[in-house]
Amino acid sequence: MSRLEGVRTNLAGPAPGVRRIVSISPSNTEILHALGLGRRVVGTDDWSDYPPRARKLPKLGSDLRVDVTRVLALEPDLVVSSLHVPGMEANLPAFEAAGLRYLALGGLGLDGVWQDMRSIGHYLGRAERADQLVVATRQRLQRVAERCQALPGRPRVHWEWSAHPVVAARRSWITELLNLAGGENAYADLDVESVRLAPAEVIARDPEVIVACWCGARKLPSVARIAARPGWQDTAAVRHGRVAVFAEDLFGRPGPRLADGLERLAALLHPELSLADGSPAPAAGRRRPK
Repeated sequence: MSRLEGVRTNLAGPAPGVRRIVSISPSNTEILHALGLGRRVVGTDDWSDYPPRARKLPKLGSDLRVDVTRVLALEPDLVVSSLHVPGMEANLPAFEAAGLRYLALGGLGLDGVWQDMRSIGHYLGRAERADQLVVATRQRLQRVAERCQALPGRPRVHWEWSAHPVVAARRSWITELLNLAGGENAYADLDVESVRLAPAEVIARDPEVIVACWCGARKLPSVARIAARPGWQDTAAVRHGRVAVFAEDLFGRPGPRLADGLERLAALLHPELSLADGSPAPAAGRRRPK
């Protein structure tokens, strides 16, 4: 079994002859399609909805609780799974017991995103194309970063993945995206990927921008709902009307569309910029990350 950090697999080595793939997590589904392997994907988790072809594929349960019986019925050569959300690793013993070959990915930060892309490319005979995808995505990120470097002010941002709130901390790729977009993660001192905080701690940190990007939400909250939380009116973000709600598909999926998300994020933090993706207006969605 591979011991590379962020990768677990029972493959003995590259398997370019794989023809039937089950993808468990939206990020893997998007990477597989970006690498030209979309036609080999025969089933996905319930949340995979991009590109449009993915919506028509058989759904196999949550990425946290895969229905192995339904997976077996599709006779896959490989299951490409995820380790990005705590609990996803519980799928792996079930895959082993069912005799399924799997590749599970969960690299940390943006370097982990590039590792995920290259791991899929390495094991599925798309190494060169994976390198090209990494280069192209990084170039898009860098173009936005260059426009934000010289801008005055780096607002402190509260980024929450759920209502509790669970916030993005130092090890999250969100920290790096915020830096590239000319901002700072208000929780960059917390050495974890994400963490649940008491509302009082959020208020004490006095973020200048608040972003609600809820994962797996059936209905996203309104800006007014976030701003009306008890005590949050004392934060600079609420006082100055800098509260936003984003659908998670461009931010919560560690894949190539993070570049689209960065454009929206930079436009939110620095409205004076004119970026390719335009306005960072809140977007509704029904998606789960990773």
